[in-house]
Parts: sequence; structure tokens; C-alpha cells
Amino acid sequence: MAAVKRRSFLKSISAVTAASAFGLSYSDVILARRADFRLKFANNLPVSHPLNIRAKEMVEAIKKETDGAVDIRVYPSSQLGNDTDTLSQIRAGAVDFFTLSPIIMGTLISRTQISGIGFAFKDYDQVWKAMDGDLGAAVREEIEKGSNLTAFDKIWDNGFRIITTSSKPVKTPDDLNSVKLRVPPSPLWTSMFKSLGASPTTINFAETYSALQTHIADGQENPITLIETAKLYEVQKYASQSNHMWDGFWFLANRDNLAKVPKEIQDVIRKHVMDASLKERDDLAKLSLTVKQTLEGKGMAFNEVDTNAFRGKLKEAGFYEEWKKTFGDPLWSKLEQFTGALS
Repeated sequence: MAAVKRRSFLKSISAVTAASAFGLSYSDVILARRADFRLKFANNLPVSHPLNIRAKEMVEAIKKETDGAVDIRVYPSSQLGNDTDTLSQIRAGAVDFFTLSPIIMGTLISRTQISGIGFAFKDYDQVWKAMDGDLGAAVREEIEKGSNLTAFDKIWDNGFRIITTSSKPVKTPDDLNSVKLRVPPSPLWTSMFKSLGASPTTINFAETYSALQTHIADGQENPITLIETAKLYEVQKYASQSNHMWDGFWFLANRDNLAKVPKEIQDVIRKHVMDASLKERDDLAKLSLTVKQTLEGKGMAFNEVDTNAFRGKLKEAGFYEEWKKTFGDPLWSKLEQFTGALS
């Protein structure tokens, strides 16, 4: 970092000398100086979501520690395009950073989806041991091998997902029969809900609210916190606490773009991204404790489900065996190391 700060200092001195003839002060020049590295970070979440709150702090901390050399612009709420579009953009280098669900990442690299296997993780203790341990490391290797992207070490949290509907509560697998359920663009989601008897329809998150509002879909599934921040309670009545899948966000970087940044700055970026991810995990855990009450106050009706019945339905339909073959025994064994036997 000393070299970066020295370069910034020399640039500032040169700028002050050149600008003195125009009557500009030192502070005027510093405020006007362009950053050495202007980077874009895109995500699909509302600005009020904990991920974006921590991202704002993160980019400010990076800018401060690099003495203004790095300016990361955050583009929330799919401003640069839906998940599919933005994944293409980061691969092309038009976007530098992108937070993406490992399950949607599966449209590019199938094996990254393994953390989203239905009813695999029972609680956060299992999740973080797996994703901060051998399973997460194996998935990051798959991303490195299968693309020009790199995933930072600590995955961000998106929470355990629940099912919401507009017409009736979902308490058993039979309640999902023929329900038009919005799912993200991923074969794993489609496979799971077809196995449960639903009629899944693929819709990017940016279009989900309008799809529910116009009844293109009867229901959807997302983490409880996102149901609140995205105001899905306005177009959904029932919330079934299925916790059928844990989901997170890999913080992805275009490998070539990142390599253009000096190593000492890369280290600063990685440090603050990791710090922000851990804080976001804690934020989401705290928010999850109160958001159910908030949503009930807005008119949503909650019910519990028999998770064993859902897991049994998936096993009976051959869901686990099918995906074990897709992922292969070595990767599947890394999952079951933390979840126990599934297939």
C-alpha cells in the first residue's frame, strides 16, 4: 500500500503545482482527482437490503484505505440488467464485480449449485462449516476452472428460502400440485419443484413482482428477508416456512480485470469484501428474527410445514440420486460430510 499511496501523493503534488496558476486550492484538486481504478459492482438486491448497506460501507473503506485510488460504483436492484445479463457482462469484463447465487451460477457451471440441494442444510451451523470449509473451497475451484471469474473466499448470506402463494397455504407436498411457482433461472430449482409436483416457471428476480401482480405466477420462493425488502408481501398472502433451500451470494470478480489492479490493492479489496460479508451474515441473522412479525403486520399468514414429508417426496421422485450423478461422488461426499446422508 505504501507504493500506491506514494503514487497518489506524487500525482496530487503534480496536480497542485499545475493548478496553482488557476487559483485552485489543494483540497479542490484532491476532490477533483480521478481514481486510478474505477470499478463496477452489480447486484440484484434492493438498496435497503443488508448486502447493499454493507457494500456501501465496503466501497467507502476501500476508497479511504487506498487514498482515493479505487472508486467502486455499486449498481443495486439489477440496474445493469437481470442476473443472466449481468453474468454475461462480468464474463465480458463490462462489470468488474457481481454477487450471484451459486445456484444461478449453475447455468454456467453446473457443479456450483450443490449448496442449494433441497432440504440439505438443517441450520446455519451446517451452512457455515460447509461453505467456509471444504465444500465452499471445492465450489470456488469449479468456478476458477470453468470460467474467467474468481470467487472471493467468504460467501455472503441470502438466507433459507420459504414458499409464498397468493391463493392458499402450502403445508404438504400435495399443496404444490400444479401451482405456477416462480423460480430463478436454474435447472436445480426447476428439477426440485417438478419433483414436488409444482409447475415451476423461470423468471428473473427483476421481473418477479410484476409476474406475481399479473398472476403469471401464483407463488414464488425466496428468503424471508427478501420478501420484506422487495415488498413481495404486497402481491402474496401466504408464507410457508419450508426452509427448503439455503442460498447465498458468491462475490465474483472478472479475473482479467482484477489482475490489472496492483497486488497490494487487490489485498485491500479482498480484506474489506470479507469483512463486509461477515457483517452482512450477522445483519441477516438479526433481521430474520424480526421480519416475520413485520410481514404478519402487513397481512401475511405464516404456517409451518412437515419438512420430512417434502424430503421424502424428493427422495421418492429420485431427485437426490439424479443430482448425485450430476455432481459426482467426490463433490457429493463433501456435501454429505456436513449434512449427513441425503440419497
